[in-house]
Amino acid sequence: MTRRGKVLGVSIETDARANVWFDKEMQAVQQAVDKQLPGTVNTISVPSQPDAQWVLVRSYSDTRPVTYRAYNKKTDAFVLVGRSRDGIDPARMGRQDPVRYKARDGREIPALLTLPAGGAKKNLPLVMLVHGGPYVRGNHWGWNAETQFLASRGYAVLEPDFRGSRGYGQAHYRAGWKQWGLAMQDDIADGARWAIAQGYADPQRICIAGGSYGGYAALMGLVKDPDLYKCAVNYLGVTDIDLLYDGHWSFKSDMQDDYRIHGMPLLVGDQVKDAAQLKATSPIEQAARITQPVLMAYGASDRRVPLYHGNKFRDAVASHNKQVEWVVYPEEGHGWSQLSTRVDFWGRVEKFLDKHIGAARQVLNKK
Repeated sequence: MTRRGKVLGVSIETDARANVWFDKEMQAVQQAVDKQLPGTVNTISVPSQPDAQWVLVRSYSDTRPVTYRAYNKKTDAFVLVGRSRDGIDPARMGRQDPVRYKARDGREIPALLTLPAGGAKKNLPLVMLVHGGPYVRGNHWGWNAETQFLASRGYAVLEPDFRGSRGYGQAHYRAGWKQWGLAMQDDIADGARWAIAQGYADPQRICIAGGSYGGYAALMGLVKDPDLYKCAVNYLGVTDIDLLYDGHWSFKSDMQDDYRIHGMPLLVGDQVKDAAQLKATSPIEQAARITQPVLMAYGASDRRVPLYHGNKFRDAVASHNKQVEWVVYPEEGHGWSQLSTRVDFWGRVEKFLDKHIGAARQVLNKK
């Protein structure tokens, strides 16, 4: 954060975001804001003029969506600018805790654990929610609509930043190179087993879910750990790694050629040298092993992971697995941009989870 070439401070992210100020005046402003707004992360925008009377404050927490306020440095007063989601009641939101657990090889895996607000905190149905990318920082402490939706339905949610995720140092990032379906996948399973050992999760009610790479990991979870996961939700997920390389004129991924030529062989695997590994870690090649319930959703206009990925896998698994739910959203790309899509998709997720690991499943087991 600078003003006229002078560095006033830096923005950092550890378990949560924060501003660290070198400038004494801005540090004093930060302290005054934090005193009035306890319990939230409060990031301050630097005004362009040093004598400016107002600064913009962005505040949020794990239970409170973003609120913007203008703060008067001279009067110590706030003026509300706007709230991102005015109807959210923080008291009904689940608390989100940064946690760490050990993978089977000893690597420390950072994760976010969200438990439902009120009620039991032990022996809950668990959703392992896997981020996309995968070579990004997937999780950021703060209010998250998808996580809170699941928690509001009674699920514990664990979101691991498995090896390969950025933001935790080069060693953690590089440990994920060429580990699709291998150590990266094991990190996710080890998180589920950690949640069981801590007493948070019912070992008989765990589902794995995610979009893009997370959708890929959801399918591979059923392949590698069929006794751990009772079901999977795959939205927009890669089903055939070779398709990311080859594609077709009608369904080629929009990934840049330089990444496909130079990045993917290093990060994912070389299509020639690592052919056996890519085959073994592509869900399409392991479809016969997937017998658990699966919910699959794709966008017909997706250019990152074209619909062909979903069609090809659906056809491969349909002959032996009658528990596959399938939906295509004609106008969506690589993500749900329309409110109607989000409402429909997460409504389907709610019913799917309830049937297989939720309250409906508990009733069924008691009969």
